[in-house]
Amino acid sequence: MTMHKMLAKNDRLWYDWVMKPKRIALYARVSTKDKGQDTRNQLAQLRDFSAKQEWAIVHEYVDQASAKTADRPQFKALMAAASRREFDLVLFWSLDRFSREGVLETLQHLQTLTSYGVGWKSFTEQYLDSCGVFRDAVLSILATIAKQERIRLSERTVAGLERARKQGRIGGRPRVVTDRTKVAELRAAGKSLGEIAAEMKLSKTTVARITRGAAA
Repeated sequence: MTMHKMLAKNDRLWYDWVMKPKRIALYARVSTKDKGQDTRNQLAQLRDFSAKQEWAIVHEYVDQASAKTADRPQFKALMAAASRREFDLVLFWSLDRFSREGVLETLQHLQTLTSYGVGWKSFTEQYLDSCGVFRDAVLSILATIAKQERIRLSERTVAGLERARKQGRIGGRPRVVTDRTKVAELRAAGKSLGEIAAEMKLSKTTVARITRGAAA
């Protein structure tokens, strides 16, 4: 989705948000590394804030997991429910509780919610509000940071390949060093392609190619 289309989507989202009942979902997470912590404080503040806004909480999603999406079943359930428009907005305590996968991945999650027509809001960071007055600026800043992150990743990949080249290493699958003379001797001794392949730890296709080359 281009930035222009995303901003237009946000304008429609804001209109829908004003015109429809406020059904929201709460998301809370503590890391497995956060010893002795739980999500009760997060949820208590989110519930209290929602009550003051007269928002109806339709579901609460809670994870105690690492930052990776694959380790967060409730986060995945949240996104699936958002795709079905089961609520209008996701309220989380802070952006690092919503996602700590990096700016690029986090922006993609927020864009996905927006594409579903679902808003998002951080309780502790008022500027992180897809339905607020700073929504366009925030998304533009996140998109710029994500672009820079993509550029840095690309630069690191190129630099790594160049360093490997200078050190005599070539990217891709390692080449298989084959003793063609040994293959020819085994074939001359009457061994089958399968027997040679098993002994030399090669594929039958490779053995057949070598023997054809030797016979040519």
